[in-house]
Amino acid sequence: MLLVMIRLLLAVLLCLSVAATARASSSFTSEHDTVTLIAGETAASEGHAPMLALRFAMQPKWHTYWSNPGDAGAAADARIAYDGGAAQPVSFLWPTPQRLPDGPLMSYGYTGTVTLPITAPAPGRVDAHGLDITLTAEWLVCADVCVPENAIFTLHLPKGVPQPSADRASILAARAALPAEHGPAVRLGSDGRLSVDQSLPDGGDAWFLPSTPGVIDQLAAQTIATTPDSFILQLKPAAPGSLKAPLDGVLVIRDHSGAEHASMVRADTAAPASAATPPPVLRPASSPMALLRALLLAVAGGLVLNLMPCVFPVLAMKAMAVARMSGAERRHVRLGALFYTAGVLVAFAAIGALTLILRGAGGSVGWGFQFQSVAFVGATAWLLFAVGLNLSGLFEIGTSAMGIGQGLATRGGHLGEAATGLLAVLVATPCTAPFMGVALATALAAPAAEAMVIFLALGLGLALPYLLLALIPRLAALLPKPGAWMDVFRRALAFPVYAAVVWLVWVATQQGGAAAVLCLGAGMVLIALAAWLYGLAQHLRTEGGDERTAHRRIRRARLSGVLALASLLTALALLPRLAQTANAPPSGAAQATTLSGLPTEPFSESRLAELRSAHRPVFVDMSAAWCVTCLVNEKVAFSSPDVRCAFKAGGVSVLRGDWTRYDPAITRFLASLGRDGVPLYAWYPADGGEPKLLPQVLTPGVLLGLTRPCPAG
Repeated sequence: MLLVMIRLLLAVLLCLSVAATARASSSFTSEHDTVTLIAGETAASEGHAPMLALRFAMQPKWHTYWSNPGDAGAAADARIAYDGGAAQPVSFLWPTPQRLPDGPLMSYGYTGTVTLPITAPAPGRVDAHGLDITLTAEWLVCADVCVPENAIFTLHLPKGVPQPSADRASILAARAALPAEHGPAVRLGSDGRLSVDQSLPDGGDAWFLPSTPGVIDQLAAQTIATTPDSFILQLKPAAPGSLKAPLDGVLVIRDHSGAEHASMVRADTAAPASAATPPPVLRPASSPMALLRALLLAVAGGLVLNLMPCVFPVLAMKAMAVARMSGAERRHVRLGALFYTAGVLVAFAAIGALTLILRGAGGSVGWGFQFQSVAFVGATAWLLFAVGLNLSGLFEIGTSAMGIGQGLATRGGHLGEAATGLLAVLVATPCTAPFMGVALATALAAPAAEAMVIFLALGLGLALPYLLLALIPRLAALLPKPGAWMDVFRRALAFPVYAAVVWLVWVATQQGGAAAVLCLGAGMVLIALAAWLYGLAQHLRTEGGDERTAHRRIRRARLSGVLALASLLTALALLPRLAQTANAPPSGAAQATTLSGLPTEPFSESRLAELRSAHRPVFVDMSAAWCVTCLVNEKVAFSSPDVRCAFKAGGVSVLRGDWTRYDPAITRFLASLGRDGVPLYAWYPADGGEPKLLPQVLTPGVLLGLTRPCPAG
């Protein structure tokens, strides 16, 4: 009897386990999410489509995408097969998504847990053994990085009368979260105005989500205008002609309590407005405080940029200009400062416009991108070399001794101030000063007009010290009196300029190897020859003597000038050959496996993800050979023995990305953290928390605060 009871109990347990298997679903689990195929019914029958859904449970900070992923991403896709037969496509029913802004992009998707009901075909027949369901699915999950995932889910339903399962409630709840099928009547005007025949609740909000990508600028604010019984959303087209009727999408209306009501809408062409229709009341979609904050940060960043090492050569030239101010007429001083400021603003406007144009064309560029060209680096080195020769007295610029009238000489001086402003921006771009990172990221995510204003604010900050000295006499009065010391000071200032030239030659070496150094050296010899010949021509024109020898001196001066021009043009002809050296393998710092004694690995997003999954603390260093701020940080912060010891004791992995040459992966990584230039330092804690962005100017104390201290002794 006992044996019979045991056998009966085992049979019951076996039946229960089979039933549980029939109700359960297969799952896919990764470090990012868990995806489960669930069924809303316990059995299958012929001619009846099973109630199925995919349930996504994502880790914090991770998300997957809506049917229209927005500016980036991809929607889930799946195919279903019954009893090993041919696979058939299925469609998902999409709950109302969240808006997920990420820098200059806007995506639509889901975070946390979301259930996507599946519309599947009915099986042709169901055998006595039941129905074997195979679902092959592909989807994308993203956080700081995006990971494509796929899985084959299997589920068995016994044959029988379908009954509600334990998962039916979650599937029904997901269906209830779908946008309503019939929303208010909407019309689309030719100017992008979406008119909605429904009043907007007091204190409420509304936005439109298009069903297809590439229709509207999804990051642009949708300004709202209201009338007593309707409201209008102003949409911005993604491209000329992209926004036109009929337009399908989801209209979301949020009331004053925060509850959201979504409905499917189709916008047809709007009828002409009636003269009796009252004008809408415009409501700003956002506060201008964000723009004001970006402008203040931009001005502050421009001010600090004056103190950065990469701008030191220009500080030398500005110091000479300030010294000249003490003995100049106040009107000429002010005018010169205005010309200098104009040169700075024009340069920033040009860089901003070029950056926005390249971004709009699909390019990935950031602050200082032009220094990734070895030809640009070489041309800048030659220009600074010529400036150094001028400061050393080898030749003069804008002197009346060359036969130029005094009025033209004055105008030449002012144009020289403007050129100095252009040069200031030219050598400032390799570095990102504090405050600049947020301002630049805001500029590149803002509309073009606002972006240009932010770039101009950066320029104003850079020009402000010189401008204040010129406009405020009390500040100028604090400067030393002009005298013979000015000539000595001027010649001394040539040496910081020569130091900058040496740095640029080193940068070119990282980009083009020994061939680049040969081209640069040859160009410098030719430029030095041109400068000497030009200076000789100046000397011949001013040399004393009788009238009998004057014509001979003028002929010699003209010949020297022609030879100087020929030498200069020959140097410039080397630029195409210099550009070709960019194909040479990188050397030096570009292949470094240590950072001032710290062992490093080449940066890659896959290696970063691997280290994070292993719960290792990670320090990411994004730098470039042409970034002097990066080099200063390396010498000041990373060379500290305490830092090296603490990183070793804490098991910190250092990933180093080299942006000396253009690298799209590094550019995308910078953009994912809201930055568009180097240096960038990011700390990823071992517990898997969010990355911490460190200051752009580092000290050993900042790095020591990240990990455990070095053991004593």
